[in-house]
Amino acid sequence: MIVARIIDSIWATRKAEELNGFKFVLGEELTSEGNGKRRIVAVDIVGAGIGDRVIITTGSSGRKMLGDENIPVDAVVVGIVDDDCNFK
Repeated sequence: MIVARIIDSIWATRKAEELNGFKFVLGEELTSEGNGKRRIVAVDIVGAGIGDRVIITTGSSGRKMLGDENIPVDAVVVGIVDDDCNFK
């Protein structure tokens, strides 16, 4: 799993039919120092907002959260971080 900060929403009017109805967000992976590292597009199933620190799961684990392992998704926001001492 990855800890990231949501930095933007992603809008795609033209996409694979299997992706219709999903909310996409752009997350920036955080290090323990709080610095952004890499960016990742993820499906948000928990209602995170811009600026929220979130937990993102990737690969087949993320697809299982969507209920269909055939959906072409590699990353899913599965939690919003309430508080922690290492990731700011």
